[in-house]
Amino acid sequence: MPKRIDYYFTPISPWAFLGSERFHAIAAKAGAEVAYRPVNYGTIFPASGGLPVTKRAPQRQAYRLVELRRWADHLGIPLNPTPTTFPQSDELAALTLIAAEEAGADLAALTTAFGRAIWVEDRNIADPDTLRDILARHGAGSELVERAGSDEIRARRDTYTEQALAAGVFGAPSYVLDGEIFWGQDRLDFLERALAGR
Repeated sequence: MPKRIDYYFTPISPWAFLGSERFHAIAAKAGAEVAYRPVNYGTIFPASGGLPVTKRAPQRQAYRLVELRRWADHLGIPLNPTPTTFPQSDELAALTLIAAEEAGADLAALTTAFGRAIWVEDRNIADPDTLRDILARHGAGSELVERAGSDEIRARRDTYTEQALAAGVFGAPSYVLDGEIFWGQDRLDFLERALAGR
């Protein structure tokens, strides 16, 4: 059976965006299945001692911007570390991704595109029209935005969040393989080694 990676993330994370294409390439090379888990960090942070960006100490906020620039330059990925649209709500985008997976859409492409919308294009993915545009550009139907608001999809996100807490997840992105957490796109090399059995 193929390995399965539980991918716990929020679509508004710049770190998830920076790691998205590499993560999906690593998973594909290893023949691993990706279980997409867009979770509610508004629930996870208080339970794990984390804080949203705007509530962190000024020193931490400043260093975050330094690291975003460093990593974007290192990876050769265009990124604006201070988009005018951030911070923004991740709820509708997360729910839309769950609805899109249910419909068989290309989640690898969509998760990357949602991140690019914020961190390159300075767009607001809390806006339903923005989501419909991104979905259309990736061959997915705009009705997924409406489906995202259903009780069933909301319940699935709640379940994913409970699974994240049970797994010990505290930050985004987190890749969980065989019960082991790899937190952050800067740990993708370790994930790749684990997938290769090294």
